[in-house]
Amino acid sequence: MTAHETSLKIIRAETGAAPAPPEYFTGDVQISGRYQADAPACIGGATVTFAPGARTAWHTHPLGQTLFIVSGHGWVQQEGEPVQDVRPGDVVWIPPLIRHWHGASAHGPMTHFAVAEAQAGSSVTWMEKVSDADYLQGP
Repeated sequence: MTAHETSLKIIRAETGAAPAPPEYFTGDVQISGRYQADAPACIGGATVTFAPGARTAWHTHPLGQTLFIVSGHGWVQQEGEPVQDVRPGDVVWIPPLIRHWHGASAHGPMTHFAVAEAQAGSSVTWMEKVSDADYLQGP
C-alpha cells in the first residue's frame, strides 16, 4: 500500500469558496471543500452555498447523488414532480439518471453537502437552466 492509501486526508475549510460556474448555476452560488477520492474510489463532493433564489441547472448523475442539507431553506425538484422543501438535517437521495435541480428557496439561502460517484470519469451531465417561471412555482 502507498502512503495515500493508509493516511487520513483532510480538506481544510479555510481553502475558501469559489464561485460556481455560471453556465450550470443561476444566481450567487459558492462551492467550497471540493474533493475527489483517490482511485479506485470514485466518490466526490463539495459544500455548495446558494443565495436566495440561486439554483442549479437541470442535471442528472450516472450513479445518483446524495444531498445533506446543512443550513437554510432549499428547494429540490425531480422533473415531472412538484418542487419540495428541504431543511437542515434533511438528506435527499436522487436516483441515477433522474433529471432534477436544487437550490435555495426564493426567500432564504441554503447550504448543502453534495456527494456523487463518477462513472467513466463523469459524475454529472448538465442541461439547460431552470427558468425563473418554473423556479418561482415553488412548493
